[in-house]
Amino acid sequence: MKPTDDFLDQAWDPRDPSPWLALYLDRSTPMTDPVKRAWLKDSSSRSRQFLLPFLRPTARALIVLIQVIKLFVPRTWSASITLHRLLAWGLRNFVTPEANWLILRHFHLGAQVLAFIAANAPTRVETSPLTPQTIDDLKDELFLKHDLNLFNFVIRLGLALRERGQDLGVVAEPDFSMIRDPGLRLEDMPRRWTNVVDIQSAIEIFTPVYQLFLTDNDFWRAANSLQLDETIAIYCATILGSPEHLILLNNKHPLVPLSTLRAGFRLVLHGLSTEMLHALLMSQAEAAVASD
Repeated sequence: MKPTDDFLDQAWDPRDPSPWLALYLDRSTPMTDPVKRAWLKDSSSRSRQFLLPFLRPTARALIVLIQVIKLFVPRTWSASITLHRLLAWGLRNFVTPEANWLILRHFHLGAQVLAFIAANAPTRVETSPLTPQTIDDLKDELFLKHDLNLFNFVIRLGLALRERGQDLGVVAEPDFSMIRDPGLRLEDMPRRWTNVVDIQSAIEIFTPVYQLFLTDNDFWRAANSLQLDETIAIYCATILGSPEHLILLNNKHPLVPLSTLRAGFRLVLHGLSTEMLHALLMSQAEAAVASD
């Protein structure tokens, strides 16, 4: 069976066309076929259709309630290790294979994108890559470390450029050596009969749980990290000299922090934009190899 048969084998009725087939065949967004297939399969699930509409308003109400509760809790109270064990348990037992695969991929892709910027900056910048191979690897506080890495990278880069009076600029021959497929396999993800919750529903469930087990500062930083999608994309677009690729970013201006109420939805956009940015860098890397 060809890898695209899941969608291409669907019957096409011009009077009742499948929106999923249309999105799969659309080539306007940079995304590899395996990733798009996994994303659309997860998005077209019954979980997303019937569970998400109830979960989203409930999760947002819980965010408000937990914010009130946090007024009466010591500001430094947190249980990050317990949180990450709970998240790993939930992912392993209830979330679809496609969603788990995309979540694990996200850490690898984010690390590669930051490494690309660092390698092509005019000054040396350290990175702290996170590359989990299994869901249990997430127990090592990887969600929290992912947010810390992003802010610390932007700070390190900004300080280094400021100290040397430099700026990012177009690189004639960018270094793409770190851009590659993470090598994670969808077939290795858990496939119990209970693994039915789609990625958007899972994120809506996990967002108030994340807020409950972390300090207010950690949760707000995590929510505000989503505003840096534009920042990272601008860095890459500057290096590549391709500002037109910023058009699909949706988390909006980094200097205008948004409410945490929509953090779940924005996190989905964050994951999707990371996949598209990585796919763009992959295509640029392949083009560079082909031109040698």
